[in-house]
Amino acid sequence: MVADAQTRLLLLGSLPGRQSLAAGRYYAHPRNQFWRLLSPVVGADLTAMEYQARLAALLGAGIGLWDVVESARRRGSLDADLREVEARDLRSAAAGLPALRAMAFNGAKAYAIGRAQLGDAWPLIALPSSSPAHAVGIAAKQPAWAALREWL
Repeated sequence: MVADAQTRLLLLGSLPGRQSLAAGRYYAHPRNQFWRLLSPVVGADLTAMEYQARLAALLGAGIGLWDVVESARRRGSLDADLREVEARDLRSAAAGLPALRAMAFNGAKAYAIGRAQLGDAWPLIALPSSSPAHAVGIAAKQPAWAALREWL
């Protein structure tokens, strides 16, 4: 988990895809729109930064980053292919983040897993997936992602 005591918004994906796992970085697929969608939220061009600087910029803006899935089986990188899913203990994670105001979920699968576990315990925000497999253009996704600023 990338978060600290100042984290006000925890942004959760499902499980890193093949390229992200191989690179050891969140959202490493070059066509994933994650860093472009978050750039206006944090007020910096995250795509122009090295990976560690991206993470530092998120933390500086009060955004933490993690996954809702602890373990699963999956062929490829699509959320639709997740099998034998074991969810993370999000309640315990949230309890360790004293400034946390809300949790946002990158995509429908992440939201479904998080909502099943958390219910109404926190404000939960469903975001359109940043994945290149989610064919909606970035312009259509941007308003939902830009609304994250209100939680920072």
